[in-house]
Amino acid sequence: MSTDPAASPRALSAPARWLLLGLAWLCILLGIVGIILPVMPTVPFLLVAAWAASRSSPRLHHWLHTHPRFGVPLRNWEDAQVVPRSAKWIATVMMSASAASLLTVTPQKWMLAAVAVVAAMAALLYWLWRRPERRPDAGN
Repeated sequence: MSTDPAASPRALSAPARWLLLGLAWLCILLGIVGIILPVMPTVPFLLVAAWAASRSSPRLHHWLHTHPRFGVPLRNWEDAQVVPRSAKWIATVMMSASAASLLTVTPQKWMLAAVAVVAAMAALLYWLWRRPERRPDAGN
């Protein structure tokens, strides 16, 4: 949990806490949809949910961090920005397929925008592949 007093739930106004709590639950719901639908991501939504919960609901944040399936990856990301190699490969394959389909179905007048989106995906993949694959304290 964050030790920053400005990030504590009590430092926020009630409407801000409720908005962040709503965002956390919406992202949890979207993450669950992502488990079922292969074209929808799960982890980014859970990362946003954990962030929003850390600022709005210590109980929800604790639940996410101790969840049997998602707790370890969330803690690894928050502590050391760890992204497992398998997740990197899944993201690469899914983004490549998305880019190929986007460039295939986009009308010519929107092609510049499509190329910009593909370039953004490439930049994101570059950044993603530069993240560590295991915690520094995990050893080899």
